[in-house]
Amino acid sequence: MSRVNVRRFWVAGIVLIAVLALLPFSFHAERHLETATRVEGGQAEIVPQELASRFHSPFVNRVVLVVQGLPPANSEQGGQALGTIVSALSAEPNVSGVVSYLQLHDPIFLGKGGGTFVLVGLASTDGPVESLVPELHEQEHALENQLRGKYPAVKLELTGEIPLNFDIRKASADDVRHGESLVIPATILLLLLAFGSLVAALIPVAVGQLAIATTLAIAGLLATRFHLSILVQNLATMLGLGLGIDYSLLMVSRFREAIFAGHDGPTASVIAARQAGHTLTISASTVAIGFLALLTVPISEIRSIGAAGFLVAGMSLLLANTLVPAVLALLGPRIDAGRLPFTPRLDASRSAAAGDRWRRWGKVLVAHPWPAIVLASTPLLLLAWQAKRLDTSLPKGDWLPHAAESVHALHSLELMNRDGVVQSMRIIVELPTGSIAQTDAGWDALDRLSKRLASDPRCDRVISITTVTDGNRSFLNSIPRETRRTFLSSDGRAALVEVLPKTSVSLSEQVEWVRQVRKTGAPALTGVPNATLLIGGIPALNADYQTIIDDHAVPVTALVVLGTFAALLCGFRALFAAVKAIVLNLLTVAASFGALVLVFQYGHGSSLLGVPGGTGSVFPLVPIVTFAIVFGLSMDYEVFLVARVLEARRSGMSEIDAIPEGLARTAGLITSAAAIMIAVFVAFTFGDFLVVKMIGFTLAVAVFIDATLVRMVIGPALLRVAGDWNWWPWGLAKTGKSPMLAHHDRCDINEC
Repeated sequence: MSRVNVRRFWVAGIVLIAVLALLPFSFHAERHLETATRVEGGQAEIVPQELASRFHSPFVNRVVLVVQGLPPANSEQGGQALGTIVSALSAEPNVSGVVSYLQLHDPIFLGKGGGTFVLVGLASTDGPVESLVPELHEQEHALENQLRGKYPAVKLELTGEIPLNFDIRKASADDVRHGESLVIPATILLLLLAFGSLVAALIPVAVGQLAIATTLAIAGLLATRFHLSILVQNLATMLGLGLGIDYSLLMVSRFREAIFAGHDGPTASVIAARQAGHTLTISASTVAIGFLALLTVPISEIRSIGAAGFLVAGMSLLLANTLVPAVLALLGPRIDAGRLPFTPRLDASRSAAAGDRWRRWGKVLVAHPWPAIVLASTPLLLLAWQAKRLDTSLPKGDWLPHAAESVHALHSLELMNRDGVVQSMRIIVELPTGSIAQTDAGWDALDRLSKRLASDPRCDRVISITTVTDGNRSFLNSIPRETRRTFLSSDGRAALVEVLPKTSVSLSEQVEWVRQVRKTGAPALTGVPNATLLIGGIPALNADYQTIIDDHAVPVTALVVLGTFAALLCGFRALFAAVKAIVLNLLTVAASFGALVLVFQYGHGSSLLGVPGGTGSVFPLVPIVTFAIVFGLSMDYEVFLVARVLEARRSGMSEIDAIPEGLARTAGLITSAAAIMIAVFVAFTFGDFLVVKMIGFTLAVAVFIDATLVRMVIGPALLRVAGDWNWWPWGLAKTGKSPMLAHHDRCDINEC
């Protein structure tokens, strides 16, 4: 065995040991991932910190227990039943506070139709606060069973931001399992059609699974120190299957090509690793650049996607360049073992015949480049034009997981006209001097703020220390201590004002309301110069989220485009080839965004994806995330094709001959890889997680467009139009190659 192969086996062995050591951690990664969204430096992030440190509020983290099927809370029987619920919840060790109609005789607790609710504060915990939800569900079911003997129609359900996040986590995990159950069989079938061999088909699938597992393991370890979102699970699975299979597919294809040329297993693996390895490094670099750009956005979800994508691209590249060549060297000609009866034997002659078909297509393109460009680009430009109508405000309608208890409970609150308690704005107002509780000026300022907010037609109810005491400061000492700590800071200079929106106010309208209050400012609302306010709660989080996305969209786009351009320029050493790739990628992204607008935003065919009617807009994170991903993924096929055309040019072919040759060698590979990638992304459009549906759909459309019209028609035609300018200034410079590799470049064997 040659020294090169010995070294490769040692490296592969080390990688395998590291992968096996990481695998156990992948099984527990989910428990460390968060469903809550964090916007670093946003007011919605600061408000809970203030409530915990300055107010010592027992309701920093809270859930809402919706109670139905009991007598009204203001009746004697209803009060007794409610007392049973409150006493049981108060005894729970992880409950920091409980408030209901019994503690606060406020009509807000008397819902339409006789229902009521209980606010339950949760104690701080070392892990994600969502981990407390299962215990609360157990207590809820126990109470329901206890009360059912006397009240058969009793129904208790948990909702609020924390239970909703818990159910989103569950929906995310279910989507991953469902997606994998669809993808793995489809992928194996597509690989069998491509290779005709079970062994050759299983290698890319195994690499994809290892890439997913190692990414989740590393992400789980990182999540113990950093805030990582549950979206890591979805993206790692989607991209791990896509990229892991994509990269391994190229390596296996190159290896089989060398085997067909008469080389033994070890020699063929060296040829495959050297030739495919360079292409894969360029390809993975362009993918990684997009994900690294996402790390600059200070939102936990987007940074998590960036981290997951970077890790999965790196692991896919590492496994494809180390483990796969080692396995292939051991297999040798046995790579075609397990040939199924319905698949014809894939040999050099069949590969050459398939290549000839693509070669003939390439000759048509080089003979008529301009008609090809016009015919292929026209529908893409029309589709891309629709992207101008992209709306990144929050989607309308009910897009939460339908089967979740927290969603049912939220709908129950809506029927009671009390869902504002979940969607409330939590406003902390602070005066520059003096105490709100102990001075008339401070008390009056807070009262003015409360009345000003209550007068807004979008407001259902304002709750503050002044409304709780009916505006009478002398009643302060008579209210419960928990209530005082909830609405008044320890030093008395800051107060919390809860603003509950009406049921009819949409999420987008809530966001606009938050922005208006912030723009108006505390001095105008309180009448006190230099007063300040911070707004938290779900509406404020959504407002902060959209603002951050808007502020970072252009910088992220610039980073991705410039970084990708630099990577391509270094890889190809050709200016026009790099610029052409960027322009075509932008066209692919715009066209896929146009499809997203037509299908999801306007609802044309969205019912086929389980989304009846249009959503009116798309989630703010979808465009910025899919841009970064699509830009890297679609560059894969550009790299595969241009690298082969460049090889042909360096071997002495003319541009007219090199383009058909490049297509003959890569079109089958690109078609197979794209079909697998599309199958992966489409599988995730049938889950319950709407944001993942949108991402999966956009990626599937982008890959389809890129692998057909862009890389098989427009790209080769543009290469023909540019001629030698494609490779200016250094693209055609000779690179040192061994005679064996030079001989292999001249081989006429087509890739799968």
